[in-house]
Amino acid sequence: MSTQASTQSSLTPISEDMRETLIRSPEYILEDQDLMRALIAANERAMGSNIVDLRGIAMERLEARLDRLEDTHRSVIAAAYDNLAGMNIIHRAVLRMLDPADFEVFMHDLGEEVADILRVDCVRLVLETQQDEKSAAIQKLGDVLVTAPQGFSDGYVGRSREHSGPGVVLRQVQEQDQKLYGDTGYWIRSEAILRLDLGEGRLPGMLVLGAEDPHQFKPGQGTDLLGFFGGVFERAMRRWLA
Repeated sequence: MSTQASTQSSLTPISEDMRETLIRSPEYILEDQDLMRALIAANERAMGSNIVDLRGIAMERLEARLDRLEDTHRSVIAAAYDNLAGMNIIHRAVLRMLDPADFEVFMHDLGEEVADILRVDCVRLVLETQQDEKSAAIQKLGDVLVTAPQGFSDGYVGRSREHSGPGVVLRQVQEQDQKLYGDTGYWIRSEAILRLDLGEGRLPGMLVLGAEDPHQFKPGQGTDLLGFFGGVFERAMRRWLA
């Protein structure tokens, strides 16, 4: 008696109930990858080593393709969820930013509540001026508002606003600008820079969002939502400066 026949004769037959269940619902086997692999392997052993099972090869390739599609599907869902969560954060920040009816409260909320909603550790609004002096009224607004000489924004970003380029710059930083962060931002390791057009006849500015996490802002990340936030902030600032 051959080894194959001996193995077959030693197998314990399944119960009639189990057999009828599998016949009625074969998807139990078809949807179980481990069972399907075992059936394919048993079929290959039964055919012998001299026969190439093209159906088994095709199924392996289809299985690999299905695994790749499932991975892509999960990645797309995760990206959509992240985008939705990011959109919700930006919307909440915009609504909070539009609440104050007083500029001093507006600036306080920008550095506190809005910063918390955006999950950043530091916010700086840079307004360029031809007279680089910090008056008592500006000092009253705290560290969020920074006045700087004309051209400061271009120098800080590294290019002129007139040159083509994104309105939002994401980058990792090591050494912070003393003019911008003062003595409190030495721990900032990444930042998002939103270039601001404050209207005709006014010098440009920028809104800087700083984070302690070096990976929170870095080149290659999407900037659409931050660009939208910057556009709303520009319009809010034009109203205050009018």
